[in-house]
Amino acid sequence: MSVATESPELIARGSPAFRRASLALVIASLVIFGNLYAIHPLLPLIAEHYQVSTLQASNAFTLTSLTLGLSLLVLGPLSDAFGRRAPLIIGMAVTSVLTLAMALVDNFTALVWLRAMLGIALGVLPATAIAYLGDSMQRTALISAVGLYIGGNTVGGAGGRLLGGFIADHLGLHSVFLIIGGGSLLCTLAVFLLLPAAHAFRPQPLSLGGSLRTFASHLGNRALLPAYLVGGLNFMVFINLYTFITFRLSAEPWQLGSGSLGLLFLTYLAGTFSASLSGRVGSARACKGMIGGLLIFAVGCLITLTDQLWLIVAGLICNAFGFFLTHSLANSWVNQHANHGKASASSLYSVFYYLGAAVGIYYLAPFWRMAGWSAVVVGSLLVLAVNLVLIEYLRRRQ
Repeated sequence: MSVATESPELIARGSPAFRRASLALVIASLVIFGNLYAIHPLLPLIAEHYQVSTLQASNAFTLTSLTLGLSLLVLGPLSDAFGRRAPLIIGMAVTSVLTLAMALVDNFTALVWLRAMLGIALGVLPATAIAYLGDSMQRTALISAVGLYIGGNTVGGAGGRLLGGFIADHLGLHSVFLIIGGGSLLCTLAVFLLLPAAHAFRPQPLSLGGSLRTFASHLGNRALLPAYLVGGLNFMVFINLYTFITFRLSAEPWQLGSGSLGLLFLTYLAGTFSASLSGRVGSARACKGMIGGLLIFAVGCLITLTDQLWLIVAGLICNAFGFFLTHSLANSWVNQHANHGKASASSLYSVFYYLGAAVGIYYLAPFWRMAGWSAVVVGSLLVLAVNLVLIEYLRRRQ
């Protein structure tokens, strides 16, 4: 039996501390992903409001993903050196302040710069959350806790988009930032009161050379690098399918407004279910679960080729279910197969994940310009085929 299982300091599944920690990370997810994604259904409105192109408007979203991903190269080692809880709470507070500041600007360049800085603050959650769970939870509780946390990611992403679209339709663009920023401050206080300390955390010396060696060792680990690529490539197509679907459905014949486009992201709730379900898959069947999620994702892409709105929504539900099942299992895989520097290992996963989101818009944009939505789906299926090969490689190694 492992030391982690025997230690009385580690949190057991179903205990009061387990519920407090899980609830705190779900609330943190609501803040981080709500702030990240609130403008996603607003991209057509932003393009119109600031008189910028589709691709320029998308930069207000993709640059946040880019800075978020790059920040993890620093935040991961900092978390390994200084802890999990304090950086998370500080990052949430800074997130709230930056979002409130966006309510005070009416210039597209200023908005983009604030969104870029926001990405750095948002990075504290993916840099610390999985590592916090690894330092806090017994092994039998870890996969369930990761599933709940990623389920919170989906609720935060869907809720932020839904709330952003609703507020923009009724109160205007700047009210989105004012209301979400204020709510984020209250949620930060709740996390401060709820989140237990990570008792098994052991600080590692902070040094540039040590951090680079840690990252290099993770990248050289054949059990980790394919999982990093799976996470990045999966998110590259998933998140940008939603970007282009907002432009597709805001045009003829649907002409959906910001509020209606925000409702589309309720399909993320299928991902909440599949992320929670991932805890029942078990580590021995993780690769089969990832392959299953990938195939469901591909089927969802094909369903969206229809012109019937209800079928498009059904396709998006399949996309979300399949994507988050694969994502949850890949994320847990990294934590279980990293034998040191777990925050750095998890941060590298998130680096690939968010850089995928940032570059995906530039990968799929030529497909969109060439032949619209059908070409975007073809481009996405090509990437999913590559992921299938990577997961099969992991399965054989396992």
